[in-house]
Amino acid sequence: MAPLTIAGRPIGDAHPCFVIAEIGVNHNGDPALAERLIDAAVDAGADAVKFQTFRAERLVVKATPTAAYQAANTGEADQFALLKPLELDEAAHRRLIDHCAARGVVFLSSPFDLESIDLLDALDVPAFKVPSPDCVSTSYLEHMGRKGRPVILSTGMCDIGEVGAGIATLRAAGSEAIALLHCTSCYPAPAEELNLAVIPAMAAALGLPVGYSDHSDGTAVSIAAVALGARIIEKHLTLDRGLPGPDHKASLEPAEFAAMVRGIRQVERATGSPIKAPQPCERSA
Repeated sequence: MAPLTIAGRPIGDAHPCFVIAEIGVNHNGDPALAERLIDAAVDAGADAVKFQTFRAERLVVKATPTAAYQAANTGEADQFALLKPLELDEAAHRRLIDHCAARGVVFLSSPFDLESIDLLDALDVPAFKVPSPDCVSTSYLEHMGRKGRPVILSTGMCDIGEVGAGIATLRAAGSEAIALLHCTSCYPAPAEELNLAVIPAMAAALGLPVGYSDHSDGTAVSIAAVALGARIIEKHLTLDRGLPGPDHKASLEPAEFAAMVRGIRQVERATGSPIKAPQPCERSA
């Protein structure tokens, strides 16, 4: 399996699962709330936090309708009006990167346009995270690949051919350190459409570390994904599911996130060896 290291942390077989707290836009445009979310992620045992870097003008046409879950969660019908207050400027990024460094957690962000890729590159992020819609965006992946940084490629809404094409585009442009995230891009995603069996199948077919970006309710599916071989887990974190905003309702609160991390670490300890043999604790029996 191809090696991948993020901020000194190896990702892949024989290494602990890399747990990402997806803060996304749950900061509601407030850097102080973002810092509190970083603190909560650290206290819950996350290895990294992830934000979203975008300018609404470069991402959506004004008056674009919101997705059904966004409209239901916010009452906002206009995508541009929803996203504009959730932007983080360069100063906010620098503030949050410094706070992550002080707390000993990895800062990551998903850029949603070419200028945002350039900004994150200038801020010397340890890796890029590609949001699922851009797995099939050739010009985007080419621009990112030329930066030569590790890439975590989310694959929601894609088939295996599209994933392979995205990998090929990144590699041709200069990215060699790539990991994949299986994902079902619904909020929340129904259990019968999660297809966790894709995780080991995609790892075997493509020879890359595969993780899981979990949009389902609760913690059980993320823990099960690790048992099936997920090397990265990404899960939304909020301080309170009752806060206003599009993603809070599909997020874990801090105590739930901490319980998920404990479950992941327990599964890692329990996975053990494929050799069937009596264990030390069985000797007395």
